[in-house]
Amino acid sequence: MRETDLYPPVKAYLEQLGFDVKAEIGPADVVGLSPDGDMVVVELKRGFSLALFHQAIARLSVCDSVYVAVARGKGRPWLKALRDNVKLARRLGLGLLVVDVSAGRIERRCDPGPYAPRKMPRRRRALLSEFDRRDGDPNLGGMRGARVTAYRQEATLCAEFLAVAGQAKGAEVAKATGVARATTIMRDNHYGWFEKVSVGVYRLTELGRGVTSD
Repeated sequence: MRETDLYPPVKAYLEQLGFDVKAEIGPADVVGLSPDGDMVVVELKRGFSLALFHQAIARLSVCDSVYVAVARGKGRPWLKALRDNVKLARRLGLGLLVVDVSAGRIERRCDPGPYAPRKMPRRRRALLSEFDRRDGDPNLGGMRGARVTAYRQEATLCAEFLAVAGQAKGAEVAKATGVARATTIMRDNHYGWFEKVSVGVYRLTELGRGVTSD
């Protein structure tokens, strides 16, 4: 596929909307003008790239209505890339078109305009809670792989207490360690460190004993 293969469907789509369309006007891949003088600019690429968004941002200096247009891909990775790039386009004030070249069909995923992020108070609270409960700063920014979370730190405190006590009620573990949700952590047993002895009483598994002996 060539970038030029995207042009006929995009041209036809804009013409259906009432635009007079021409290609390669100055630095722009596609320019459309309405009878009222409204302008739309479309930058074409076979796939998502940083260069595509750079080009589209540059076109915002001459036109308020700028779209990026990419060929439709296949599979989950492409769908994820599409979702992520729709968010990016909205944040940049750009529109995004998906071009099904074989069918000659256009899917408009978002329109140009000011970006107004949807606030998510629950996610903010979760972020602040993790920050407040995290003991120290055990990770490195940008690291990959397993990270030390507040949950893991609290589970480790519970395991260290049981390594000495042998077995104990959740309330006792909570009081001794300061981990208010000790019972929940041991009951959920996310890491496989704990096992229930009787109602409300827990001890370490072999895996849990291995953690505390490290």
